[in-house]
Amino acid sequence: MRLTDIRIRKASGEGKLKAYVTITFDDCFVVHNVKIIEGKDGLFIAMPSRKNKTGDYKDVAHPINVEFRTEMQNNILEKYNSGNFQESDAD
Repeated sequence: MRLTDIRIRKASGEGKLKAYVTITFDDCFVVHNVKIIEGKDGLFIAMPSRKNKTGDYKDVAHPINVEFRTEMQNNILEKYNSGNFQESDAD
């Protein structure tokens, strides 16, 4: 499976949330609302999630192996760090 498109919208504000990402796989499957977060050890991605009945958050979609997650995160952060993204006021 290949990442064929990455679209990044910078988040407004000064918090830990830096951007929202939409990723497309093989030009046929899209995942919205991946987040770029500033953590204590640097930037990382957080997959889209939903709050369950107990108040915990569960990912709605996510990679099932470390290798693909690492590749996906590296590709997203490389594009983010290049500054090739949209400014957005609508979060």
